[in-house]
Amino acid sequence: MRARSLLLLLWVSPLLIASVEAQKEQRQPLTEPQIEQIREAGVDPDERVKLYTKFLQERVDSIKGLIPRIHSGARSKRMDDELQDLTALMDELGSNLDQYAERKADLRKSLKSLSESTPHWVDVLRGLPSEPGFDLSRKEAIDSGKDLADQITQMLKEQTDYFNLHKDEKGQERAEPK
Repeated sequence: MRARSLLLLLWVSPLLIASVEAQKEQRQPLTEPQIEQIREAGVDPDERVKLYTKFLQERVDSIKGLIPRIHSGARSKRMDDELQDLTALMDELGSNLDQYAERKADLRKSLKSLSESTPHWVDVLRGLPSEPGFDLSRKEAIDSGKDLADQITQMLKEQTDYFNLHKDEKGQERAEPK
């Protein structure tokens, strides 16, 4: 019985260690101060979109700053991490936009600013040199950026059409039941 318990423990230990390591590796794309700013924006969709736009621009600036550095394993790892964080933020913003669209929140002002920034971000990503250390993350970030740009274009059109028909609802944070 004791030998069987020991054998089971030896068999399960690597799985537990791998699970703990995987949990340690999970990155948070926002810093604590950024998370706090998002919380403070609360349910104000326009302010939250502006914050996400700002945080995405900071990520893109960080990525651009890594481009001229000497090619090394550390640079590739940092670039990969930054690209993964950028992708996660773009996906998170896309999810938020989906929710705001359902609520008929008037986001035209912040979406206009975001729609001007998104093509620039995708251009920066396309201009990155292809390197094995972060090539997959680069491709995922480009795809995520294109998806976000398409989503913003569609949402801007829908919002413009909607608020042209419902002029009394301009500037709202959510549709009010009538």
